Parts: sequence; structure tokens; C-alpha cells
Amino acid sequence: YRRLDKMFNIVIFPIDQTRESRDAAETVANVVQTYNSKLFLLSVVEEATTGESQEATPMTSEENVEKLLQGAKAMFSQKGVQAEVIEKKGVPAFIICDVADELKADLIVMGCRGLGLTEEGLAESVTNRVINLSPCPVLIVP
Repeated sequence: YRRLDKMFNIVIFPIDQTRESRDAAETVANVVQTYNSKLFLLSVVEEATTGESQEATPMTSEENVEKLLQGAKAMFSQKGVQAEVIEKKGVPAFIICDVADELKADLIVMGCRGLGLTEEGLAESVTNRVINLSPCPVLIVP
């Protein structure tokens, strides 16, 4: 048996600019404080796929992602939680799981994006892909 206070040593919180991500922050802070975990804030700069308009979306801009991470780090700091930030480039679900594997994470906490609106939407969601590929438990915050 693992001691409860050592249950979630390393927690990864993938963040983006959605309301669901912001809503999950309170739960993340609670988990990290309860288990005295090391928190990593992860954000992925998405590569614009060909065929999409050339307009940069918030998550395809490195500057936007950097601001998002620093803002989240400051917000957690105000709650008394220290966090390290990780910025990567690529396909979010794969990057999240790769980072979890590299860090030997004990938990990934994610906001829920209204899963289940359509069968296709469910299969394609980042959250669902992470659930299927993750090397560790995934906590979904509705």
C-alpha cells in the first residue's frame, strides 16, 4: 500500500483557454494541497493544420500559451501552490501523455469539455484521447 500522502506525488494539469480548464483549477489546487504534490502546468502550442484558415487561434500562438501558463502559475501561487510550467508543441493528447510518462506522473487532472454531445465529438476530444492513452490515472472535473 502506498501511503496516502505519497499517492499523488506528481500532478499534471494540462491547461488551455477554455472555461472548463479554469473551472478545474480549484480542484487541482485542492488535490495538490491535500497530497502535498508537485504540480506541473502543461500547455501545448498546437500546430495549425493545413486546410484551416491561416488565422492563429489562441492555442497556436506561443505568446498566448506563454501568457496563459504564467497567468495560471500566478493564480496557483496566490492559492499557496507552487507550480512548474511546461510548454510543448504538437498534438495535445499525445503531448500530455508523453509528458506524464516522462515525469512519471501519478495523476493528470483535466477539465471536461462537454463530452458526449455526439459520438464523433466524444471520440475526437482531447480528454477522451488522454483517458485512452494515459500512463496514469486521469481525473476529469465536470
